[in-house]
Amino acid sequence: MGNKIHGVYLVTDRPLCRMHSLEEVVRLSALGGVKFVQLREKETDSRQFLELAKHLKEILSPFQIPLLINDRLDICLAAGADGVHLGQSDLPWMDARRILGRDAIIGLSLETKDDYHSLIQTDPKPNLDYLAVSPVFDTETKTNTKPAWGLGGVEWLRSQTTIPIVAIGGIHESNAKAIITAGADSLAVVSAICSAKDPKLATEILSEKFSS
Repeated sequence: MGNKIHGVYLVTDRPLCRMHSLEEVVRLSALGGVKFVQLREKETDSRQFLELAKHLKEILSPFQIPLLINDRLDICLAAGADGVHLGQSDLPWMDARRILGRDAIIGLSLETKDDYHSLIQTDPKPNLDYLAVSPVFDTETKTNTKPAWGLGGVEWLRSQTTIPIVAIGGIHESNAKAIITAGADSLAVVSAICSAKDPKLATEILSEKFSS
């Protein structure tokens, strides 16, 4: 697990890219200092998903910013992406690690404390690059989720594990610093960058929260 998880993590959502194309949002966020990009496509077919993944890989490669694929190992492999983000109902992370190899970045969403307990029962030292607290706060981009973790939930998970923590859900400029202070290593944002008039500036403002 040599991948350092730290900084701003963009999760894409094409319908929320109102001011710019998805590709332009990703390019501008890269210029703004984003550290990771996850391509999340819930509505598209496999062929279009793969084309998008290849295109984003081309945009991000010069910046050496890893591209992660939500859920789909086949798309990850076919596009030469850097890893996958898995939810609780996706392919088990152990199978993903076996298929993608030890260098791939693999992150897992935790929706409840029970999710963490069952993870540790299965493997006391899971070979995961990060755990995503989902959602930290209630948000319109994450529907059908369990109750929000809140800052206390982030603090609790930080006390339980040394695995990097990615916080997602309802994160914006005004609460970013508090989430980092609670123990998050990375902030995953969707609308805060996708819907921004200036995605580069939005990324820069969130990035500054890690150094201030």
